[in-house]
Amino acid sequence: MNEKGSVKVVILAGGLGTRLAEETEVKPKPMVEVGERPLLWHLMRYYAHYGFKEFYIALGYKGEVIKRFFHDYYILEGDMTINLREGRMTGTHEVKKQDWMVHLIDTGIQSMTGGRLKRLEPQLKNATFMMTYGDGLSNVNLKELLTFHRRHGKLATVTAVRPPARFGGLEFKGDQVIRFTEKPQIGEGWINGGFFVFEPEVFSYIEGDSTYLEANTLERLAKEGQLMAFRHDKFWQCMDTLRDKRILEKYWAEGAAPWKVWGDE
Repeated sequence: MNEKGSVKVVILAGGLGTRLAEETEVKPKPMVEVGERPLLWHLMRYYAHYGFKEFYIALGYKGEVIKRFFHDYYILEGDMTINLREGRMTGTHEVKKQDWMVHLIDTGIQSMTGGRLKRLEPQLKNATFMMTYGDGLSNVNLKELLTFHRRHGKLATVTAVRPPARFGGLEFKGDQVIRFTEKPQIGEGWINGGFFVFEPEVFSYIEGDSTYLEANTLERLAKEGQLMAFRHDKFWQCMDTLRDKRILEKYWAEGAAPWKVWGDE
């Protein structure tokens, strides 16, 4: 395993996001905004906080939107002065720089999750790397996740989470309700929460564009005893629907976003 240098981070950002069609008709799901910033930005700020600052963004559906965002990043983030008479821009002002290296890689419109990862093999085949989906946020400790992965010595680690219940929980004494819990983070068992760590040998478990990471690669790794789970029972929230987006927006608006571990801008 690679103990030297920075661990690279893959973010899958090419899916169609059909269950969030109200937003994703014009942009890929990772570009749907929470607090006026794309979900992708929140994820990258989170990884960067833990020292992981080199990103490989696997593009597909409407990948040009993500390319444009990063191409124009400092123009969009800062103030500027435009001299229309002379036809020139004199620059942006007081923009906080992000110490990131961002690789935007087209991985095909129709590629499945495993296929997108496979297309990045040339850039990732020599060292341990991290990976996540571009549609979920958590407060999982990424340094502890990486330490756990290196300690067990297997090829893959998945973060196991307990999703928030969709409905309020009730506790009874006879017919009397003695406790009501509003959508607790209890969940219906452990599920795949993303936030993976992989050894490059996992590429041999992926055949091509049509390979699903979950139904093909991870199942095979599990059968061969090469998949370990890092259990995280605190905050985790995907963004599959408008309801999920509103939940994340509420956290952010109230200044209580569990994933905001970095300082104020």
